[in-house]
This record gives sequence, C-alpha cells and structure tokens, in this order.
Amino acid sequence: MFNKMYLEQLEKMKKINKYITATILTVVSGGAATAQTMKPTPKLVVNITIDQLRTDYIEAFSPYYGDDGFKKLFKEGVVYHHAQCTYAPVDRASSMASAMTGTAPSNHGITGRQWLDKESLVPVDCTYDRNYEGIFTNERVSPKNLATSTINDELKMATDGKALVYSFAFDCDMAVMGGGHAADGVFWFNRENGTWCSSKYYYKKPPKWIETYNILNVNDFNTFNANTNVTNVALLCINSTEMGMDGVTDMLNVSYIAQPAKRKGITDKEELQNTYIQLDRELEKLTTKLESKFGKDNVLFVVMGTGCFDEDMADYAKYRIPSGTFFINRTASLLNMYLSAIYGQDKYVEAYFYNQIFLNFKDIEMKRLNMTEILERSQAFLIQNAGVKNAFTRKDLLFMGRNGDQRLRNWYNATTCGDLVVEVIPGWRLFNEDNKQQYLSRENVFPFPIIFYGAGQQAQEVIIPVTTDRIAPTIAKAIRIRAPNACASSPLF
Repeated sequence: MFNKMYLEQLEKMKKINKYITATILTVVSGGAATAQTMKPTPKLVVNITIDQLRTDYIEAFSPYYGDDGFKKLFKEGVVYHHAQCTYAPVDRASSMASAMTGTAPSNHGITGRQWLDKESLVPVDCTYDRNYEGIFTNERVSPKNLATSTINDELKMATDGKALVYSFAFDCDMAVMGGGHAADGVFWFNRENGTWCSSKYYYKKPPKWIETYNILNVNDFNTFNANTNVTNVALLCINSTEMGMDGVTDMLNVSYIAQPAKRKGITDKEELQNTYIQLDRELEKLTTKLESKFGKDNVLFVVMGTGCFDEDMADYAKYRIPSGTFFINRTASLLNMYLSAIYGQDKYVEAYFYNQIFLNFKDIEMKRLNMTEILERSQAFLIQNAGVKNAFTRKDLLFMGRNGDQRLRNWYNATTCGDLVVEVIPGWRLFNEDNKQQYLSRENVFPFPIIFYGAGQQAQEVIIPVTTDRIAPTIAKAIRIRAPNACASSPLF
C-alpha cells in the first residue's frame, strides 16, 4: 500500500516538474522574442512645440495642407487628440517647462513668462540671470530658475555628456525651457538687430555656423517668416554638427508659433488660414529632410501645443452676457485700507501682479501680528468683491486647505507667487490700471494634440484626454534613460 502511494506521489511530481520546465522555457523564449523585436533607440529625438496651436484650427484648414505635413503626422503617428496641462493658469513658458520636466510649476518653478521679484518688487523674465551676458543681444539669460532636471538634462547625464542637445525658438523663454540646463546650444531671435542670439551661459563665443547664418540672412528676419527661419536654422545645426551621426541619441528642440502676425486688409480667418498653411509647410520641410537624412525609423518626432491661446478681448456686454472688470490695483488699495482699520495705519499690501497680492511680511512681523489671521481676513475681504469667484491664501495652495483647487495648487510656487491669489469669474476681465496688465477669465481649455511620429511607432488615435506631464517620461522610455528628477507621471505608452 505504501509503495503504491509513493509511486502515485512520484508520478505527480514528475508532471509538476514537467509543467514548471515548460513554463520556464515559455518565459525564456518569450523574453528572447521580445528582445529580438525591441525597437532600437532613435538616433535623434525632435521635440516640436507649437505655441497657440489648436486642434480645431488644424482641422478647419486641413483641405489646404500638403500630404507630408499635418496630414502625415495625423495619419501615421500616435495621436492624442485631447491634451491638456495639469495646472492653471497656463502660458507658453510654464507649458514648455512642464513638458520638458514632466511635472508642474509648483515643482519646476516656472509659473509664467514673468513674475514679480520679491526683493525689488519689479517684474522679471523667467529666464533673467544677471550673471551671464548675451551673445548678439543685451538680454542676460540662463535656465537657473528652472528648479528641476529636464529630459534633455537626463539625456546628457545618461550619456556622460556625449549626447548633443540644441534648442531653437523665436522667443527666449521657449528656447531656454526647451534646452534645459545642459544644452550644447540655445538660440532665439533678437527682434532689435535681426539675428539669432544666445547667452554666455552656453557659449563663450557663438559657433561659426550661426555667425555665418546671421550674416547671410541679416535682411531676411521678420515676424512673418519666423517659423521659416526656425526651420532653416535648425536644419543648419543638424548639418553643421554631428547630431544623429553616432550611436548616441541626440535631442533637437524646435518651437514654432501658430499665431498670425497682423496684416492690413486681411480678415482674421484669412490670417489664421495662411498661418496654418505656412506652418504645415514648415513641418513638411523639417520632417521630410530629417527622415531623408537619417531614415524614418531612426528619428522620433514629438509634436505638441502649449495649451494657451492669446485671443482678443470679447465684448460680452454687447451681447448682454454677464461680465465686468475687476481692478486688481483698486482692490489691493482697498484691502490695505481695510487692514489698516483693523491693525493700525501701515503698508500691509506691498505689491500686486496680475491676479496676485503680496503682503509686507517685514512690517507685519515687526508689529508681531498673526500672519495666518491677516491672510484669512484678507481672503474674506477679497471674496466679497464683485467679479471674484474665489480667493486663495498661500496656506490653501501649499497645504491644500479647504479652499484648495488642484490645478491652481499645481501651478502655485511660493518662491515666485503672491501671498493671495484671486480667481476671477469667467467672462470677467482682470485689469491693472498701473501697468495695463489684463486677461479675460475663462474656464475652458483650448484643445491641442500630442503626436509621436517615426522611430517605429504604429499609427494610433487616442481620444481619452491626456496631460503634457507624461511627454517627458514617454520620451525617456523610448530612449531608455531616467525620467526627469521631479517627474512622477507614467509614460503614455
């Protein structure tokens, strides 16, 4: 009996071992198959950011496009139709920084093209750095205010500096945010002297090829052919350097603009149409030339918009739509009077900028007043003003208090933002009579796509909304490097 049971158990063990062996072989062979079909890393990644880009405008003017611009990208690429940013408010500088870092302004620090310097109480550009002189420009520029690493920086570190990284844009902020901290070259257009310029942060002296380009095209720069010049100088960079010529992935960052330059005698629709047709031609020129040089499978193109659109102020009153004007300068003065009535005459409000109010911390501390109490009283006062939807204290936004809004919290950065943030009712205009700053409050987002094309990507359309902070980790996965150091988002594929 014992022997029979033993033999039965032995037979069972043989079957189990046979199953385990088969499973292991399957896994191993599957892994080998995966390894064999794994896509090689592209020789070149081309990030194409188009400021003011809108999906509805792309579609509206599609009958006028060629076959190898927008049509090719939408037909053969992985297309995410509904992209959006994770924070608000959005502008081109913060959007570019977020796409390159894979995180929000609350982490990377670029809350806008400008902010109020808390020491001087003077607005400064997000790229301003007095320590570095300009090349062919009086601007002093560096990426020092970008507080986290970018996908370009991570590529540099992963390749021990061997990867080449260049960035070109018509505007300084887009060029710098696109290049990151470790770029080999960052260039933007100087409207005053008609040259491509840079900063001594990147170069002691400019490369010969950019000097030559400036000399040969000195009379060919204007706002009407901005995108053409971006394409031309980017292609010159490719042909003048060793980009894409070895086994190390390189990165080219190109920024276009989809907003028309004003022309007399042409309607807005005609202006937009001409702008998108011309943009389509630049995309065709850039993609086809790089495909021809390196091969489609060796180049990964990443196309995105910024999620912002500078539209004209709507006249809601004309159509009897509820609207109005919220004056930030008048409100700040009234707030100071209110606090003075409670705590004694003093300058409690130190400054204001766009929708932000900055309190005088030094005087408040010297008076030994409770800052939390002052913030809460100020918040309650602001909410009572006409045109105000909500008001947030820095405590609300830093610690997600009861009045916290996630998008606004993702934007807020204590280093550059005010102590109080006013949210204006949609349809109302915020206006500063002192410096004429203004914007029209809107809750809706402007639709724009994210497209991955080339490098073996199979055509696919994705309708589910996605966010721009997932671009950087997707690129990182495609070129097999780490995502930027503040990126907590997952790749898109």
